[in-house]
Amino acid sequence: MTDALYHCQQCPRLAAHLAQIRSQYPSYHARPVAPFGVEQPRLLIVGLAPGMHGANASGRPFTGDYAGILLYQTLYDYGFSNQPRATHRDDGLTLIDCRITNAVKCLPPENKPLGAEISNCNAYLTSEIKALNQNAVILALGTIAHQAVLRAVAVKLNAHPFQHAAVHQLPSGLRLLDSYHCSRYNTQTRRLTAEMFQAVFATAQTLLHSSKE
Repeated sequence: MTDALYHCQQCPRLAAHLAQIRSQYPSYHARPVAPFGVEQPRLLIVGLAPGMHGANASGRPFTGDYAGILLYQTLYDYGFSNQPRATHRDDGLTLIDCRITNAVKCLPPENKPLGAEISNCNAYLTSEIKALNQNAVILALGTIAHQAVLRAVAVKLNAHPFQHAAVHQLPSGLRLLDSYHCSRYNTQTRRLTAEMFQAVFATAQTLLHSSKE
């Protein structure tokens, strides 16, 4: 994690929230959560924000929380991870051609970041996307992540509405792929099933394969 991100205090509400959590849970990471994975990914996955007892505790995206169960299993099934489960930062898990980040790097109260907080954090996402090869695929998990990606590449939101399983061609040559977030609510209500999520990753593989031809 870069010092700038680790010590980021741009959002007073989030900084105060994390300070309170560090006091309540001294063993928790409870700071901005850095991206995880390879430096030059072919697939960049963008989530919403760290979960209270998941990434906020472990310090690694989608690690130790419910949303990570489906994500890491699917990453493993499609060859993007060396193991199917993420339990803690030192569990030996590594990603292959893949990197995971969040639109908002800090845990927001009630998992609901304010618009200003999403905007403040967008500079980090912009830098991450600028570092991508133009043939890379960005997978946005949910509407907020989708819109954060569009802001990061300076594209109007109404030009590419969020739609599960949709593929958007961005001006830079990057492809943006949408999926419902793999949250507990979405999976338990079956808004997002394992089969639907697998289909999204199959699309990602097809896009990446086509870029090699």
